[in-house]
Amino acid sequence: MLNYVSTRGEAPKVTASQAILNGIAPDGGLYVPEVWPPLTLDWEKLKSQTYQEIATQIFDGFFDDFSVAEIDHIITKAYGNQWAQRDVVTYHQEDQLTYMELFNGPTLAFKDVALQALPHLMTAAAKKQQITDTMVILTATSGDTGTAAMRGFGDVPQTEIVVFYPEVGVSEMQRQQMQTEAAKNAHVIAITGNFDDAQKAVKSLLSEKDLVADLAAHHQRFSSANSINIGRLVPQIVYYIHAYAQLVNQGQVQAGEPVTIVVPTGNFGNVLAAYYASQIGLPVRQFVVASNENHVLTDFFQTGRYDRQRAFKVTNAPAMDILVSSNLERLLYFASGRNTAEVKRYMQDLADKGAYEVTPETRRQLSQFMAGFATQEQVTKTIQAVFDQTQYTIDPHTAVGRFVLSEQAISGPTLLAATASPYKFADTVLTALGAQSETGYQGLAQLAQLTQTTIPTAVDTLFAQPILHRQVITPAQIEKTFRQELFLNEHFNEII
Repeated sequence: MLNYVSTRGEAPKVTASQAILNGIAPDGGLYVPEVWPPLTLDWEKLKSQTYQEIATQIFDGFFDDFSVAEIDHIITKAYGNQWAQRDVVTYHQEDQLTYMELFNGPTLAFKDVALQALPHLMTAAAKKQQITDTMVILTATSGDTGTAAMRGFGDVPQTEIVVFYPEVGVSEMQRQQMQTEAAKNAHVIAITGNFDDAQKAVKSLLSEKDLVADLAAHHQRFSSANSINIGRLVPQIVYYIHAYAQLVNQGQVQAGEPVTIVVPTGNFGNVLAAYYASQIGLPVRQFVVASNENHVLTDFFQTGRYDRQRAFKVTNAPAMDILVSSNLERLLYFASGRNTAEVKRYMQDLADKGAYEVTPETRRQLSQFMAGFATQEQVTKTIQAVFDQTQYTIDPHTAVGRFVLSEQAISGPTLLAATASPYKFADTVLTALGAQSETGYQGLAQLAQLTQTTIPTAVDTLFAQPILHRQVITPAQIEKTFRQELFLNEHFNEII
């Protein structure tokens, strides 16, 4: 059986279902596979398989303590009629560049791919582990994770989901999606800080032993919907395998020919999933890590030093406004030769000093990663240039990836993760295209007319929904709010 171990080496190994339920390891580390699952990627077979069929194989490999029937049920629930496209991911071709359109789900962002699966993984895991406690899903979001998590966990039995998002910096649609969430088990709170403040508080709560004990006394237990949860990460592996299989099927690449993968990223989960895919057989020449003006990852890959001590910038690609990229810890675990003491030292230095520097040997193991960043002006110019040249409309995060790719000396077949629909950031896209942007539904209608596209059904009536969540707190109030107003209250669902 495939076990999961902590990146920091001081927690017991666990099964996949236990890792999914725990979210974060007891020592504060992140769960990683003890060994890579023995999957055989036969591209001649994969090229004609559906997304659901490929997902089943990946889930079977990484989550091997789930039965075949359980995996089939999870796949059916996760990748059904809630998707605008039956095959989940669609593709747009531009010469040798292929945009992976990951935004066909209910909240128009790539995070739907994993967060439509995670609730079903979690409830199946709870049943397997004979857990009857209510799962309290803590989530920090820079905009997209919160909406996707609530759409996935909304009204799922035996779960409560608590979302913290930055009051300033999210897009109009992201805010509307969160504040209008009608699920009875969803609790949405804005904080006056930034995403890093929210993520730090959530990770602290998840590993707070006294709080965990208090939850247990109330028949509740923590987990997380952030990409620190291995149940979030593994489903993202699938679309890289599916994308390569489609390239083989279309004759864009020969089976075994390596591709470049470009990923706009903040918390490093999406690009880490591509790395995981490469470890089980996806042929990758280069990973391109694309950042916005919060380019802590660019600096890290170019210098070997990670330094979060810098001004936090609110940008027009807000889902990437992050200075502490949690999933990088998982990559360092593998790059260091699974040296948990080394990883723990880095994370301690980050907590104590705000920075760390990797060893020369570990840095050498990262040579497959290139990195760059785009300014806000470069983002808007890229949106405009792509539209003018090809009549294709991209969102600001995808534009970050597209710009960084243009700055690299890269040739050959390339996959670019198109992480969100342009409708999710209509105001930014309209401004980039030279239009005087409207707000609310009028902005969506304006974008549809300008780009000759159709407003996605998932958001067609969004701005007609009532605002249900208005609470705003400081980061320092997160634990107090959770303790006094949420889990200790017998009427959990009536609080917010």
